[in-house]
Amino acid sequence: MLKKFIGESAFKIAGWNYHIEPDVLENKQVIVGFEHTSMLDAVLSLALFQIFDMKIHTLIKKELFKGPMKPLLKALGGIAVDRKSNQDIVSLMVEHFQQNEKFNLVIAPEATRAKPGEARRPIRTGFWHIAKAANVPIVLMYANSKTKQGGILGKIYPTEINHDLALLKQLYKDKVDLDIIIPEAKN
Repeated sequence: MLKKFIGESAFKIAGWNYHIEPDVLENKQVIVGFEHTSMLDAVLSLALFQIFDMKIHTLIKKELFKGPMKPLLKALGGIAVDRKSNQDIVSLMVEHFQQNEKFNLVIAPEATRAKPGEARRPIRTGFWHIAKAANVPIVLMYANSKTKQGGILGKIYPTEINHDLALLKQLYKDKVDLDIIIPEAKN
């Protein structure tokens, strides 16, 4: 009850509203969030997870797991990742899904925004590969800083990557100012 109060208070203080369909959430899922424009998005995401009493996990570069940050990041559900190694992140995450009765992996995919004057790049698709390999849905979170609206708009079950990315682009079209560039199919 306290967690829910704290989460709702964060939204009230920030002047934001949230919307979520409770039946969207499952015991295991990959949660992706668009658009990521500031640290406030992360704070409000954490608040939303508190409202629904969800323990989340997220991938964080291992360099941050030092000193006093290590226990804090672990408490927040951080999973240390060495981005310079040939570590198979997809298999590692599938193990986490298999070993836990409940597991919520939150990812803000790279290349979802461009700096002024910079061309957009195709979206990074690791979230899709993890969900497909773990046989879990992808839950779609949104945060629109212009309208101060956020929440969860639905979920998809991974089938075929180009189809699913096109569907993502369509589903987010009315919620955020985001142009998801789909990577070219590999032969």
